[in-house]
Amino acid sequence: MPPPYRECVADDLKTQFGATFPRPLKLKRGETVIFSWIAFKSRAHRDRVNAKAMKDPRMACLAGVPTPFDHKRMLYAGFKEIVRG
Repeated sequence: MPPPYRECVADDLKTQFGATFPRPLKLKRGETVIFSWIAFKSRAHRDRVNAKAMKDPRMACLAGVPTPFDHKRMLYAGFKEIVRG
């Protein structure tokens, strides 16, 4: 079974507290934030899945293809779950 995957589009960026997405991303007029995440079983599982995805021939054909977003403004990170509701 593949890991859970979600893609979300910004719905409320005008919060009254904390650091909001528009500021660090330097959003321009007409731009919005897309946020996606995948929950892997472990870091090792993530590494196996990513390696397999990168070897997929369908990924190779995407090299050099223009995308509708600025790759320099993409953020990546790994997180460890600390609370589950």
